[in-house]
Amino acid sequence: MDYDIIVVGAGASGLVAAIAAAEKGNSVLIIEQKEKAGKKILATGNGKCNFTNMHQTPDCYRSDDSAFAMKVLSNFDNKRTIQFFERLGIVPKNRDGYIYPNSEQAASIVRVLLMECERLKVDIIYKERVTKISEPDYTVNTMKPDKTNSVYYGKKLILATGGCASPKLGSDGSGYLLAKAYGHRIIKPLPALVSLKSHDKFCKVVSGVRTWAKASLYIDNENRAEEEGEIIFTDYGISGIPIMQMSRFASRALDEGSSVFISLDLFAHYSRKELTEMFINRCISNPDKTLEQMMVGIFNQKLNYIIIKEAGFNPDIPCHMLNKSDVIKLARLIKGLVVRIKDTNTFDFAQATSGGVSTEDIDPNTLESRIKKGLYFIGELLDVDGTCGGYNLQWAWSTGYIAGSHAGTEVLKN
Repeated sequence: MDYDIIVVGAGASGLVAAIAAAEKGNSVLIIEQKEKAGKKILATGNGKCNFTNMHQTPDCYRSDDSAFAMKVLSNFDNKRTIQFFERLGIVPKNRDGYIYPNSEQAASIVRVLLMECERLKVDIIYKERVTKISEPDYTVNTMKPDKTNSVYYGKKLILATGGCASPKLGSDGSGYLLAKAYGHRIIKPLPALVSLKSHDKFCKVVSGVRTWAKASLYIDNENRAEEEGEIIFTDYGISGIPIMQMSRFASRALDEGSSVFISLDLFAHYSRKELTEMFINRCISNPDKTLEQMMVGIFNQKLNYIIIKEAGFNPDIPCHMLNKSDVIKLARLIKGLVVRIKDTNTFDFAQATSGGVSTEDIDPNTLESRIKKGLYFIGELLDVDGTCGGYNLQWAWSTGYIAGSHAGTEVLKN
């Protein structure tokens, strides 16, 4: 079967690319290896789909080329994204800059995209995996679950296969092999927006405890990133949005063999001096209480116990036996509890992929390959990953719409 444009992948970027191309009057085919479209969209924002964010700065996107993402977004930004979805029927809801559909259902986003594909007569084929791409132009060979094969022909090809994160939802890294076949360099894919594993046994003791903290990521003893928010201890390590935001840097550093640890300031709203004075006053007011009893009401009981033990004290020591240097030691640990990091969680639990197709050979104005004319790379397949807050979806919408529009226009010229 012949098409003007073939899109591989029916995720966020692929659906938008197909719509943008079909709007130009092109015949478009989407090939999806899973049984339905937009599976990863349905999982975003706990099913509520934070589909973009009003706050857009370069540090919201990570890549080997730090300028690439903002060049792309300058051609299709968050405002155009909101307008695009409003046109499809989505009423946006603004929560402190985080934009959701008013329905608070990710399914609404998927449904309007599929309705638009249907209106524009975009063909979607499910449960077929691309096995080979050859000439003339883009001859795409696929395999079905029953091992039978199909062949489709397209004048232009848009690869929207995703990265490696959440492989059960369809992002299995298969697009990298297709990219390499055309000579594109792949930045090693690693988990991003993921929780971290620790060497420290105390994490298991405080598993399930949530606490507010300022987290600082140290790579080879150098402070490389800082985030503040709710931290979650797990039986294998540490999680929470601040940890996930920094995980990209930890992931790449660990892969390079660097030492990584996180320092937690568990009382960021107090200086060390203020915290020390508070403890001294509590000890003076309650000299016969044990250290463990004095700590009640400050942190979760499990966390109090770990803080005392990590500071080297006996929880049963009476407060009147503590001197000022002891209290300073306790305050110092609370202002800098060290969690040693040994690994990230796997791609199965990651929300994004760090790495991917190098942007070096991609035109940021069109998303077309500089190596092979008529070939486009979009979404998570590229070496760009966003932070939490709708940025990875914004990246998908932007790259998808730009690539689809350009590919669609180029077909009509020929």
